[in-house]
Amino acid sequence: MAEAVANVARRINATVEEGKDCLDLSNCQLISFPDGVFKVLRTVSENIRIITLAENKIKAISSKFFSTFTQLRELDLQGNILTKLPEEVADMEHMTSINLANNSFAVFPEKLTEIATLERIDLEGNSITELPLEKLSAMPALKWLNVKSNPLSSSTQCALQSPYKFDVLLETE
Repeated sequence: MAEAVANVARRINATVEEGKDCLDLSNCQLISFPDGVFKVLRTVSENIRIITLAENKIKAISSKFFSTFTQLRELDLQGNILTKLPEEVADMEHMTSINLANNSFAVFPEKLTEIATLERIDLEGNSITELPLEKLSAMPALKWLNVKSNPLSSSTQCALQSPYKFDVLLETE
């Protein structure tokens, strides 16, 4: 565990000291986004555009996360145990890509449909049965939606046969 903490600290320090626009905390055994990180990154949070928290054991992302990293463009949360996102995710006015593949979502996180800049949503390998297709269709920037390996209802699968202005990945090709 101490090694994991040291690894996280090293990556965070590198982001701060080198003025990087990305923070990679993938494969760090995290169960949540560490509160201490908000303090450490306070001075550079506005510069961070990409955060990778893939392959951890995160069960929830706090609203503080989204109110801190307001300039975020890409967020990779694949391979965690997330079941929902806080409402504040809708405030991410610069986000273009979110990867929520291989989590535990049973319901499509509808707040994502309120992000006007969002181009890519990856929800492969969750437990989603229904999609808010009207809301997705109304998203101005959406280009790509991956819902492979989800137990989508037959009515949702049927509705997805219609052409949409974004690409939908359904089955493994």
